Amino acid sequence: MERRGNVRGLVILLLLWAVPGLSQERVPQSPAEISLTFAPLVREAAPAVVNIYASRVVQTRSPFQDDPIFGNFFRDFGQSRPRVQNSLGSGVILSADGIVVSNYHVVGQATEIRVVLNDRREYQAEVLLGDEESDLAILRLEDARDMPHLELRDSDTVEVGELVLAIGNPFGVGQTVSSGIVSGLARSGTATGNARGYFIQTDAPINPGNSGGALIDVNGQLIGVNTSILTRSGGSNGIGFAIPSALVAQFVAQARAGNTVFERPWAGVSGQPVDAGLSESLGLSLPGGVVLSQLHPLSPLAAAGLEVGDVITAVDGQPVNTPPEMIYRMSVRGIGADAELTRLRRGVEETVTVAMIAPPEDPPRAEVTLGTRSVLPGLTVATVNPALQSEFDLPMSAEGVVVLDPGPYGARAGLRPGDILRAINGVPVEATGDIDPVLRRAAPRIQIEAQRGSRNVFLRFRV
Repeated sequence: MERRGNVRGLVILLLLWAVPGLSQERVPQSPAEISLTFAPLVREAAPAVVNIYASRVVQTRSPFQDDPIFGNFFRDFGQSRPRVQNSLGSGVILSADGIVVSNYHVVGQATEIRVVLNDRREYQAEVLLGDEESDLAILRLEDARDMPHLELRDSDTVEVGELVLAIGNPFGVGQTVSSGIVSGLARSGTATGNARGYFIQTDAPINPGNSGGALIDVNGQLIGVNTSILTRSGGSNGIGFAIPSALVAQFVAQARAGNTVFERPWAGVSGQPVDAGLSESLGLSLPGGVVLSQLHPLSPLAAAGLEVGDVITAVDGQPVNTPPEMIYRMSVRGIGADAELTRLRRGVEETVTVAMIAPPEDPPRAEVTLGTRSVLPGLTVATVNPALQSEFDLPMSAEGVVVLDPGPYGARAGLRPGDILRAINGVPVEATGDIDPVLRRAAPRIQIEAQRGSRNVFLRFRV
């Protein structure tokens, strides 16, 4: 109660200062208003925010190693040597048994993770679940019990203007607290790094090393995980981004369920934001929402009756204005649940129930790995389906045979995971079983035509 009284008193005084004349007419009414300090709040929340030291072993490589032309010339130039790469960041303890959330870019692919608490206790940690796209990772502290931890607040209840504190370990100087307000919501496509989706914006200073730290409200509840800043100088300019706690809660639930990879619902659609120009052509009074431009035949939205040209304005009553916002709202619901999508079609608004499903394995992968006697031993391919489209970020219209693992010789020839094989020496590749016999007939001079993203590549080599 003391902590909440102090913070409430601070809010009252801030409002008094903001309104001319009121500050001269009112005097502090309680000891809490006189003391004006965040100290009780920090004293309670800070022990749950930890410093994370992660290291991984990487191999130094020649810049020409994977080049299909120059790779052969520089094959024996320099030796590949292991090197230890260290990273520093922050994390937040979320449960008494030592569940910790941090950023993927802090602990992803780490071979050793050391977590240091505010009271200098140290624990080894392992990553239970990580996702590069969301830039979140869930860790468990080894042999941890009765840990100080923060409660999650539903981030959908957060409003612009709320007072917040950012707690982390900027620049490795030790735990630091900075204050500010929530300066924006529904920020999508603005964060740096690999994170994509929906963010809470704050002007509380966030600096390198704060990544994975806590953004808390005046009640000491976690509303977001600090992830990045928008800056031109490398320092904090008052525009920081935090991943909302609603998504963190879904990550924790999947980690406790035993998932090692985050599973987000599959929409099977592509769309674009409705801007002023598009809203006029669609006959809408105001811009807003996401207009569907393409639906996969297996899309759950198509199964629910949605069509190309429909405008999605809200998911579960929360407005969406960009495709990342829509995917975020679906991810928060989780696979196996239903989401209520608000659809606008020819001026008529309707709520549609859509099942949240994993990307289907239809058609079956028919995965094939070439043996040691093959032309490209170790090459692993599979039939493109929605699951692989999601895994490799392939176009929704992609079909055919995709490379899962190029193998040692395939990588040297220039193949990469996610390449879609189109033809070998002019012979079209239609199924995974075609690869080995076509390669044998084509040897020793081989030309592979593949689709890589939006462009076609041609790889020529001898075996």
